Amino acid sequence: MNSIKMKSFYGSGTMGYYVDVNGVNIYVEDLNPQSKKVIVFLHGWPGNHNLFEYQFDKLPAMGYRCIGIDTRGFGKSDKPFCGYDYNTLSDDVRGVVETLGLRDFTLAGHSTGGAIAVRYMGRHKGYGVNKLVLIAAAAPSLIKRPNFPYGIDEKTVLEMIEGTYNDRPQMLKNFGDRFFFQHTSQAFSEWFFHLGLQAAGWATAAIAKTWINEVLFADMQAIQVPTLIIHGIHDKVVPFKLAEIQHSMIRNSMLVPFKFSGHGSFYDQKDEFNCLLIKFTEK
Repeated sequence: MNSIKMKSFYGSGTMGYYVDVNGVNIYVEDLNPQSKKVIVFLHGWPGNHNLFEYQFDKLPAMGYRCIGIDTRGFGKSDKPFCGYDYNTLSDDVRGVVETLGLRDFTLAGHSTGGAIAVRYMGRHKGYGVNKLVLIAAAAPSLIKRPNFPYGIDEKTVLEMIEGTYNDRPQMLKNFGDRFFFQHTSQAFSEWFFHLGLQAAGWATAAIAKTWINEVLFADMQAIQVPTLIIHGIHDKVVPFKLAEIQHSMIRNSMLVPFKFSGHGSFYDQKDEFNCLLIKFTEK
């Protein structure tokens, strides 16, 4: 039985709480909970819900309820040693959705959060979701495979795993250096770096292993709801080609290339991103 453990967290006027999902406390940031227009955000690796700060700054004032979930092992959520496969991660999302009684919401996932969203659509048949937004999603496979010559080399992921175990701060710095396309200030880079440090090292490595061990082809073909695909053409983390493949595999999908974005379009082109997200949810 899932339950909510209410606890307020003050900072930027926000409020958050924990949802107990099968004994793991999943942190939820919930802004403007009275609104019926709900967007659930799933962050990418190795960050947390704060990656969507520049959406949370604006969208509640436009009448949206913004729910940011910290993946287990990241941000303020519990950090168990196991459970970083896509099935378990999507089950965590289902637990939050059921506990909060969410219906007819937009599910927006970035990078690994996009992969979790895709697995949620397949494994849980899109429970409660009426629209899907995939943002630089690591799907259907982040790495190249014998019958899938796209994505990144497995060797790149193995080096990231090795870096996580040997010098995680340096690995995170290297990753941050290729995350955005637009210039970011030193202060912003340090903020982004510290988001990654809030994760557990074992969770950071385990997710990277999941990129190698799992694929999402069947899940993508199971998606039935209208889907918006946002992807920066300069993405050095998840190649833009994957967005084109997603578009070809998902019926009723729309691909919008962001011409001045890398992996973090929600910041690289935050105004365009927010406008497009609102327009899509209100169609």
